[in-house]
Amino acid sequence: MKIVAIIQARMGSTRLPGKILKEVNGRPLLSYQLERLSLSKYINQIVIATTIKEQDDIIEEFCINQTVPVYRGPESDVLARYYEAALKFKSEIIVRITSDCPIIDSQVVDRTIQHFIEHDFDYVSNTVERTYPRGMDTEVFSFEALQKAYQESFLNRDREHVTAYFYSNPEKFNIGSVRNETDYSKYRWTVDTVEDFELIRLIIEKLYNENPYFSMNEVINLMEQNPNWYKMNAHIEQKKI
Repeated sequence: MKIVAIIQARMGSTRLPGKILKEVNGRPLLSYQLERLSLSKYINQIVIATTIKEQDDIIEEFCINQTVPVYRGPESDVLARYYEAALKFKSEIIVRITSDCPIIDSQVVDRTIQHFIEHDFDYVSNTVERTYPRGMDTEVFSFEALQKAYQESFLNRDREHVTAYFYSNPEKFNIGSVRNETDYSKYRWTVDTVEDFELIRLIIEKLYNENPYFSMNEVINLMEQNPNWYKMNAHIEQKKI
């Protein structure tokens, strides 16, 4: 069974343009994310799904240089982009990761994948009930479920957000949830603003040299040792779907 992680990525962020290729210690954030996901015990292939817009040529160039498969599709119809990428790379199980989560923990990803594999779910996520820090977001679903969403959805919301059709139509899909033992949902380790980037920069600069694959719990310990870090982006509101 082929498990493919598809990372949606584009340069045209409204709040922090070009964020995924912003550098920490001379390396783009996206390269850290790829490095960390490569440690997954389940993922067979990682694919970047970007847009056909000229401004995203640089992402394709990055992928070529990193020997990472890339697919280019519509900018607004992200669901179509995902479906076409999954089809091209013969995905049977899709792991959806967004490119603004550079310090995602492969163990968190694998726990979500394992929960999907061990049960008869169409869709599993650790965001249905948020207990993980934002930035650990992982969604896993079957190709059949993705195809169903692609064929049936017509609302802009469902086309712009790949998995919105799943949780807005729970009667059509068997949905599973992964919860963390302790609720750490107050933490925000995604990159959408300058404040977010500055926090991630501090985390990487502090932890990476000693262990490139530092865990979620190591970041939590670091945040607890530096309580002012939490305040750096605690006021940022996540954009609504």
